[in-house]
Amino acid sequence: MTVRRLVAACAIALAASSLTTLHAAAADPVRPVSKAAIPTDQPEPRAGTQVVNGERTTVKEHPSVIAGLRVGGGGPQGQSCTASVVGKRKILTAAHCMIDVGGDKSYVYGDDDLNTPEGATFRTKVASYKVHPKYTGSGSWKNGFDVAVITTEDDIPVPESQWAKVAGSGDSGLTEPGKTGFALGYGRTAASGGTSGVLYKATMPINDPGNCQVFDVSVNGEYMVCVGYDDGRIGTCSGDSGGPYTVDGVVVGVVSWGASNCDRYSIMARLTNEMGDWAKKEIGGGDHPGDGKFTVGLTPSSGKVEPGKHVSTTLTSKAGKQGAEKLELSASGLPAGVTATFQPTSINSGDTAKLTFETTANTPKGTHKISVVAAGASAKRTVEYSLTVGDGDTTEGPRPTVAPGSATVQRGGMVEAEVTVTGGKGASRLSAKGLQFAPSFFPSSVEPGGTSSMSVFAPFKPGTYKVVITATDSAGKSGSAEFVLTVK
Repeated sequence: MTVRRLVAACAIALAASSLTTLHAAAADPVRPVSKAAIPTDQPEPRAGTQVVNGERTTVKEHPSVIAGLRVGGGGPQGQSCTASVVGKRKILTAAHCMIDVGGDKSYVYGDDDLNTPEGATFRTKVASYKVHPKYTGSGSWKNGFDVAVITTEDDIPVPESQWAKVAGSGDSGLTEPGKTGFALGYGRTAASGGTSGVLYKATMPINDPGNCQVFDVSVNGEYMVCVGYDDGRIGTCSGDSGGPYTVDGVVVGVVSWGASNCDRYSIMARLTNEMGDWAKKEIGGGDHPGDGKFTVGLTPSSGKVEPGKHVSTTLTSKAGKQGAEKLELSASGLPAGVTATFQPTSINSGDTAKLTFETTANTPKGTHKISVVAAGASAKRTVEYSLTVGDGDTTEGPRPTVAPGSATVQRGGMVEAEVTVTGGKGASRLSAKGLQFAPSFFPSSVEPGGTSSMSVFAPFKPGTYKVVITATDSAGKSGSAEFVLTVK
């Protein structure tokens, strides 16, 4: 199994220095020019920067914020950008977060501090993305149009009522100079070093773009919004890219670029124009990604059965723009004693299949979440089926399993495995012991039938170690499984 350690980082910066009021006069001094840079996870540190912490905040207070990760990212867990949840499988961020930096991209939701990975509640990969058609390649942020809409592989656990609202051309009044808004991000709190991976909020005013021409790149007010202060007392820093700038409850811009020292104005990609209209069109609606590929569903999406009996549902599909394609069907997260039978086992997109869940007398009672997968040449779609066995209540504890059950790794190395929990009441919290550094779980708790990715960090002393993984449900009952780690 391919393993990846996904790490993440991003935050909002406050630059602490006193502001010298500039009076309009013929003898006004010429302001120095700063080097412009995109605030990704790779800063350009310089001595003397006085950027300090901003205002800590939480995902609970801002439920649409989400952290962007990439393999090789410079922040905690590989986190390099911030973004907004704008749909069931839709994320709004900066185009340069997708184009200008390498590494496979993914997103983690629900964590206020990425330095403590056990706080994450959800992780998903990128299924596809679109950047604004006028963002023509790496470095195009200098010309504007720095906006992208991402489609994720999985449903993001944010209710529709809490999705971020995106501005369009009809909201131009929200970006008038004098308005005040706030930015969110997980980036650094100092250009050189400083905390990162912690969610911060920075409240900043909107300025006349003509007063923001202090960079070696022109601030184009038609496609950009200049916020903050010329002394950088409050502003964005490396890792905040793609994060939202919100005015009156509406996202009017995404973090695009600023001074390489994080010590002057912050520049947002403006959405109160055709850029926002384009983003809203790409976000669209519906339960499935709007990438033009096939979609699937279950009718009904839940069922109830007594132990030893069976229940059926119908898997429906719809062909994408490329036409019909063959779909291989499978199910995962099945509780103990349950089998899933598809009739037929593969279909062409546009056709249907009957899916039957057969239980045994020993199948644990309770409600179990089962993932039903349709894999085609263009994409892989996953839908969820909720199977209730018995009356939905259970007196049995959770039953974790781990795959693979063992691994061999070099001293100080890292390996991953998947932990699946069946049974139990409500979500089960995962923990492990047997090593000096306890394994971490993403997410740290799962519903019955759910799966978590476990990262195991090998000690530096060779030997064989037995790791005991424990799942504890909401009723306080627990179950365990073993993972054997051999260190060379």
